[in-house]
Amino acid sequence: MVATLIFKNANSSQNVITLLEQCKSVSQLKQIHAFLIASGLFQHEPFPSKLLLISANFSSSHADYSYRIFCQISYPTIFSWNTITRACANSKNPNRSISIFVKMLNIGVPPDHLTYPFVVKASARLSSIQHGMEVHDHIIKTGYESDRFILNSLIHMYASCGIISCARKVFDEMLDKNLVSWNSMLDGYAKCGDLNAARELFESMPERDVVSWSSLIDGYVKGGKHEQALEIFERMQAVGPKANDVTMVSILCACAHLGVLEQGRSMHQYMIENGLPLNLILLTSLVDMYAKCGAIEEAMLVFRGAPKNRSDVLFWNTIIGALATHGCVQESLDLFAEMQMVGVASDEITYLCVLSACAHGGLVKEAWHFFESLKQPKSEHYACMVNVLARAGQLTEAYEFLNEMPQQPTASMLGALLSGCMNHKRLDIAERVGKKLIELEPHHDGRYVGLSNIYAADKRWDDAKTMREAMEIVGVKKSPGCSSVEISGVLHRFVAHDKTHSMSSEIYRTANLILKQIKRDADYDDQGNFV
Repeated sequence: MVATLIFKNANSSQNVITLLEQCKSVSQLKQIHAFLIASGLFQHEPFPSKLLLISANFSSSHADYSYRIFCQISYPTIFSWNTITRACANSKNPNRSISIFVKMLNIGVPPDHLTYPFVVKASARLSSIQHGMEVHDHIIKTGYESDRFILNSLIHMYASCGIISCARKVFDEMLDKNLVSWNSMLDGYAKCGDLNAARELFESMPERDVVSWSSLIDGYVKGGKHEQALEIFERMQAVGPKANDVTMVSILCACAHLGVLEQGRSMHQYMIENGLPLNLILLTSLVDMYAKCGAIEEAMLVFRGAPKNRSDVLFWNTIIGALATHGCVQESLDLFAEMQMVGVASDEITYLCVLSACAHGGLVKEAWHFFESLKQPKSEHYACMVNVLARAGQLTEAYEFLNEMPQQPTASMLGALLSGCMNHKRLDIAERVGKKLIELEPHHDGRYVGLSNIYAADKRWDDAKTMREAMEIVGVKKSPGCSSVEISGVLHRFVAHDKTHSMSSEIYRTANLILKQIKRDADYDDQGNFV
C-alpha cells in the first residue's frame, strides 16, 4: 500500500525508478508493475529491464514471475535476455534457461560473454552433458573460447557431469587462470572422489583461499577419509585463512563419524571464538556431532539454545532422531509433538525418526499409528516397521508383514528381521531370512557370517562350516572388525588382529588378563560359546 500512495506523486520517470530501487518485496514490485502497464511506461526502457532485474534478484523461487515479466517485453535487450537466463538457471526449473537460450539463437539474438556462463550453469544443474557440450560448441563458434569467466563455468559443468577429463582439458588449455579456475578444478576432483588428483592440484596452487581448503576438506570427508580431513584442517589453522561455515560443516561431519567428542567440542569453541554466525546448517551439524559422539545432553543444549523461530524440518529431525538413537524414547516423541504444535511440517524423514523411537521403546501400537499416518510409505518406513515388530518379539507378525507388502523386501528389512530373530531365539524364521539375504546380496560378507552364526547358535556345526566354505567359493572375504577410541583428544584406531599400534604389546597383555578373568567367572561349551 505504501507504493500505491507514492504513485500519486510519481509524475516523472525518476520517481518511478526511485520506487523500483527502494522496492522491498515482490508484492510492492507487482504494484509498480501494474502502475507501469496502466501508465503506458512498461515498454519504455529502462523500466522493463529494471523491473525484470529487481524481480530476478529477489529470489530464485520467484523465477516464474520474472519469466512472465520477460514475456511481456516487446523488444527485450540483451541485458533482459541475460537477466532471465540467469534467473531461470538458478531456479527450480533450470531447463527453462536452456529453452530461452535456444529461442535467442532461433530469432537471431547473438549471445554475449555474460549469456554463456548462465546457460552452462543450467546444464551443470541438470547434469546434462549433452546440453553442456552443445553450448561449448557455440562458445567456440562465437569466439568466446578464451573468456576466463566462461571457461571457469565450463570446468564446473564438466566436473558436475562427471566428465573430469574434459574439465581438466579446459583447465590445462586456459592461458589466463585465476583462483576461481584452480578452485573449480579442485572442487571437480574432490566431488568426483579423485582425492589424489585433488591433493596434487591443491599442493601446486599458486595461492589458496578458504574455498580451496574447504573443497579439499569436503572431498576427504565425502570420501570417508575423516582423519585426513581433520589433519588438513589443522594445517589450515596453522597457515591458511579462517574457516567459514562451509568448512565447519565438513569438519563437524568428520568429528561425528569418528566419534571424537573432544575435537568436536574444540570445533564448537573455534566457531564461537572466531565469530562464525551459527546458522541453521551449523546448528544442525553441531546437534548431529554431539549426538553421534554420545553427548546427547550437549546436543539438546544446542537445540534449545537455537533461535526461537526454528522452522527448519531437518533441524528438528536431527534432534528427534538423535534422542531415539540414544534410547530417550519419550523425549523424542514429546519433541515430535512439540514440532507439530509450533507448526513445523513433518516430512518422511521425521516419521523414520519417530518409528525408530518406537522401535527402541517397544511401542508397537504407537508405531502402527505413525505408520498408518503416512499416505505413501517408502521402503525405509516398511523397514522401520519391521524393526519395531522384530525388536518387540512379534516375529511372526513381522514375517507376515514382509510377505504382504506391496513391494519386494529389501536387504535392510530382512536384516532388521534377522536381528530380531537372533535376539529372540527364533532360529526357524532366521534361517529362511538368512537365505533370502544371501540371494539378495551374494557378495556381502556379513550375510554369510550371519547365517553361519544362526547355524552355530543351533549347534548345526556342519551347516555353519558350509557357509564359511561358500564364502571361499564365491570369493567373498570377511572384512576385519574395526574400532576406535578417543583419549585426550587423540584418536586411536584398531583393526582385528592389528599389531601396528605403538602400545600393542601392552594392549594385548591387558586384553588377555581380562579374558582370563571372564573365563574364571563364566562357563563355556567346547566351542568357546557362553552357556
